Amino acid sequence: MSTATPAPPVPASAPDASPRDAAAPIRVLLADDHALVRRGLRLILDAEPDLTVVAEAGDGAEAVEQARLHRPDLAVLDIAMPRMTGLQAARELSRALPGLRMIVLTMYDNEQFFFEALKAGAGGYVLKSLADRDLIEACRAAMRDEPFLYPGATGALIRNYLDQARRGEELAGGSTLTPREEEILKLVAEGHSSKDIAALLVISVKTVERHRANTLHKLGLKDRLELTRYAIRAGLVEP
Repeated sequence: MSTATPAPPVPASAPDASPRDAAAPIRVLLADDHALVRRGLRLILDAEPDLTVVAEAGDGAEAVEQARLHRPDLAVLDIAMPRMTGLQAARELSRALPGLRMIVLTMYDNEQFFFEALKAGAGGYVLKSLADRDLIEACRAAMRDEPFLYPGATGALIRNYLDQARRGEELAGGSTLTPREEEILKLVAEGHSSKDIAALLVISVKTVERHRANTLHKLGLKDRLELTRYAIRAGLVEP
């Protein structure tokens, strides 16, 4: 009489495959290029029993690295940071860690920033001047998969969006730039020469100039000054 072969043990699920323990604090990555701002925001977040900051970053590229390393539940990203902006980091994180919730922080009440943040995958848009009031609520809303926008701005943004639609204008967030063109645009706006950019990105000066010319053509701009103004409006650099 044969005996049944016992079933092999079921392997434990990988950490990323398991659902988040609802009783555990929300693990937060905090990214801002100003150490004092990070310190203040961390005090706000760590004061809440359901929130804990597990990693910090001083720029967008570091934020992506820290998110890959620590696998937080939520990333709080400043819009204007060196190397890679918060919007660029959000796009990268949306691709690399699709389960990560994100909130964008900004000093500016700007509808283009808002639409770009949504397009990048962020679920919340919080003004730094109101962070002590709104950040906690935004974090909790993001974890419930609910959008958050600071009070008072929703009506204005909806009116702006509808006005643009009625006029048949391209709606905010419809940039046609490639990631490389956007990267070079940011560096140009920060004052880097073509030679500097080529060295930073490990490409030729000729390639930099070609991307720059393509960017000017796509955006209908004439020179470096207009590129810089566009970069400020698009949240790539601070004024």
